Amino acid sequence: MDAGGPPGAGAVDREWSLAELAAAYAYPDRTNGRRESWLRANMVSTLDGAAQHDGRSQPISSASDMRIFGTLRALADVVLVGAETVRQEGYRPARARAEFAAAREAAGQGEAAAIAIVSASLELDYSLPLFTSPLVPTLILTGAAAAPDRVAAAEKAGARVVVAGDGMGVDPARAVQALAGLGHTRLLAEGGPRLLGQLVAAGVLDELCLTISPMLTVGDAQRISGGPSVPVPRHFELVSLLEEAGFLFSRYHRS
Repeated sequence: MDAGGPPGAGAVDREWSLAELAAAYAYPDRTNGRRESWLRANMVSTLDGAAQHDGRSQPISSASDMRIFGTLRALADVVLVGAETVRQEGYRPARARAEFAAAREAAGQGEAAAIAIVSASLELDYSLPLFTSPLVPTLILTGAAAAPDRVAAAEKAGARVVVAGDGMGVDPARAVQALAGLGHTRLLAEGGPRLLGQLVAAGVLDELCLTISPMLTVGDAQRISGGPSVPVPRHFELVSLLEEAGFLFSRYHRS
């Protein structure tokens, strides 16, 4: 894996260790003993802009992409994901990884990141491992107008329901605040495109980790973000760039 960053690093013509990846993708340092919330998203796109193939991201990914995916999860307090992505991708709970156990303990984190599902309807399959066997309870972010019987069903399944909106939907800024209130300030969004579009439009996305896959899929697959366009394009700055087997692993911070 060749490195075009992080700052101060030279090119490395070998596979990066997990420790090196964790250092390269570390969240911002604490300031005055207090950590502000930092929301990063991790997405993959083909050369022609497809975020999925046959409805899933796995076919356009790679082994190195999955190593970075696992590293980002291991650094996060919570993984934010849309309900449709949970359905499409067969989401599972984050697992504890021995390689990151000491670092998570030193950072005051639990053994694995929590999964936080954004869902207005709460139409979820509570027989999934996300609810039957998570290391930490799965969170569901929803609006204040969510159906009481569905809230009760979610809580009966062991999920923690968090209100982050006044109506049926979830307000991204309130979601970030609500998660911070639970002690989750290292945030990782994994999609899908609709959720990422909402985060961008609300101006709460701090960082985008984007894998460019050297593939062309044609078709009508979604881009990495979807929804109404923003009045003025959001500007992000390149922080680092890694490469392996034609895959580019980029990091951008909000200007």
